[in-house]
Amino acid sequence: MLTNSDLDELTAFRRELHKRPELSGEEVETARAIVEALKPLNPSKVLTGLGGHGVAAVFDSGVEGPTVLFRAELDALPIQEISDNPWKSEIDGKGHLCGHDGHMTILLALGRQIAREPVAKGRVILMFQPAEEDGSGAKAVVADPAYKEIQADWAFAIHIEPGRPFGYVSTKTGLINCASQGLEIKLAGKTAHAADPEDGVSPARAVASLIPALDGLGQGGKLDDDFRLVTITHVQIGEPSFGVAPGEAVIYATLRTAHDEAMEDIDKDARALAQAQAEKYGLDVSFDVFDAFAASINDPEATDVAVNAMTAIDVESGDFGLPMRASEDFGVFGWGAKAAMLCLGPGHDYAALHNPDYDFPDDLIPVGGAIFERIARDLLGRAEK
Repeated sequence: MLTNSDLDELTAFRRELHKRPELSGEEVETARAIVEALKPLNPSKVLTGLGGHGVAAVFDSGVEGPTVLFRAELDALPIQEISDNPWKSEIDGKGHLCGHDGHMTILLALGRQIAREPVAKGRVILMFQPAEEDGSGAKAVVADPAYKEIQADWAFAIHIEPGRPFGYVSTKTGLINCASQGLEIKLAGKTAHAADPEDGVSPARAVASLIPALDGLGQGGKLDDDFRLVTITHVQIGEPSFGVAPGEAVIYATLRTAHDEAMEDIDKDARALAQAQAEKYGLDVSFDVFDAFAASINDPEATDVAVNAMTAIDVESGDFGLPMRASEDFGVFGWGAKAAMLCLGPGHDYAALHNPDYDFPDDLIPVGGAIFERIARDLLGRAEK
């Protein structure tokens, strides 16, 4: 049970995190602040540098049992915050505008409760993951040799999701967040004087053909197993000049699918289209991938555990707004564990995520902490005093 003093201290900590956001892969000071906040809780072990700047606190009962991992994210966004709050970002162009400061604080709330009343068996892992926003962090953490030491049997995460009543949790078995990746397509030809375009090799016609062709690979629609969506997010042909016929072009396309296997297929299809147009117009083509996210798929057993825990503490839940097209870098933890993502509502008419005026509502800290603690107790019990 969290005390009023706990909530005051946790709120103050969350607001300090909010002042000093760090981007994906840069979370040095954030990780250091987390390690300091964990010291009074006396975890059995703290692992640092996981997959970059990841931190994992281990609370080991010393009795054989499952390992239950709870995840939060360390990183912030490259967005200028607009706020009158005393705790607004102090770093220009960066802001905790996706709730990760609140998610970290929820994990610390859980840690306080486990430290006071240890579990009866198994282990609780508080996993502070780096680089969630670009989709690279979870893969790096799981690939880190040190992760084998804390390999989870169960994994849970909470993400704040506007558009839901305060304290309401959306979750369900199956797809929660789509797989996605950013595909960069570069076309290279030869520049020429605009008066003599025939002396060069322009990518303009290839680009003009590729845009509708890529769109045609995925039109969105119903979010079922066949869901595919391609969104053209950026196109550049040559330089902004009236005197030069272009010799280079770049296209950014975001690909989304309901499952990881389908992502492989749509990626191959997109590359094949670009290759065909490059050959047709005498261009070289190259590809690069950015922001690759695995699909987040909730395991049936983990979902039942979470729903039963929330029912026991009178937290309303359902499947409102699910699944979502947006991606989340949690699905990788489900590759080796029974995992469930929980989408926690901040109340109606709350600012959308990634908006410059977003701020995490501190009143959700005890709600998230209570949900996680009940899950931990239901799976691992409470040690006798």
